[in-house]
Amino acid sequence: MQNNFDLKLLHGTESYVGDLLRSLRIWREFRKGFRALQHVEKCVTFFGSARFDENHDYCKLAYDMAYKVGKVGFSVMTGGGPGIMEAANRGARDAGALSIGCNIRLPHEQVPNPYQDISVSFHYFFVRKVMLLKYSSAFVLLPGGFGTMDEVFETATLMQTGKICDFPVVVMGSDYWKQLGPFLEKTMLGLGTIDRKDLHFLKMTDDLQEALDIINVPHTCNIV
Repeated sequence: MQNNFDLKLLHGTESYVGDLLRSLRIWREFRKGFRALQHVEKCVTFFGSARFDENHDYCKLAYDMAYKVGKVGFSVMTGGGPGIMEAANRGARDAGALSIGCNIRLPHEQVPNPYQDISVSFHYFFVRKVMLLKYSSAFVLLPGGFGTMDEVFETATLMQTGKICDFPVVVMGSDYWKQLGPFLEKTMLGLGTIDRKDLHFLKMTDDLQEALDIINVPHTCNIV
């Protein structure tokens, strides 16, 4: 039976020695990711569901977008699994671009796809999310479930709070996300839980060239 590292971490109070040993496992996971990805540059991370069949329109959209960004010199990073992630990795591979997967070890569903030049597997979700964010200067959001929502809103939160730079987040698959815009603008902005300037973090389009133009605009990031 596979050890559930996240469940044990978040289970409650444990001995100091137990927590210390776990912190060393976490450090080793970070070190593994940093070593594997240390030479990754000019990268776009794709977020999306593992549950769509490869023939689904959303997978085709992911493939086409990844192929397009790969052709202009970007690396492509995904969560390393099937579905939309596999389609994006395959698009990058077919374009001759570096294809990267940061996989999460789960008892079901998440099996690393075969279209990765660099593949790193993690036990901890939060370590994996750091890797998906650290090396990219743009993000493509495609339809997905709780994990995809978690990833995109954490990305927006980190931009909002100045923890990462204001890199573009392109939202694709507009039929799926058609309630997202009204929710952000009418509900969240209307009730004051976000500011109007926060809306610029997400840009929705299904047009491949428009999405590429958004990603391809030079972005400055001043880090003191």
